[in-house]
Amino acid sequence: QVQLVESGGGLVQPGGSLRLSCAASGSIFRFYAMGWYRQAPGKQRERVARITSSSSTNYADSVKGRFTISRDNAKNTLYLQMNNLKPEDTAVYYCNQEQTSRTYWGQGTQVTVSS
Repeated sequence: QVQLVESGGGLVQPGGSLRLSCAASGSIFRFYAMGWYRQAPGKQRERVARITSSSSTNYADSVKGRFTISRDNAKNTLYLQMNNLKPEDTAVYYCNQEQTSRTYWGQGTQVTVSS
């Protein structure tokens, strides 16, 4: 059974940094594309960044130049380095794994950017 567990969220001041982690189990991690999504209160979930099995990446325009997605296949872990955080980055952040038959989701981690 695939399990994704996010960690690293918290409260940070504007301009600060956080690194989110997503530990995966129950699948051959290196085979699959992975993504980070976020959902703010009253808004739809949106994709923040995605990384393929060959480590090609893409980002939402709102985070380009500030966020970096990466993966460590030896540790079965996905990361999201977030720099120069803004109040509008406040949301619950989720990781996902895109398999052929379905997509799996973690439970989310809260990121709050506030002074």
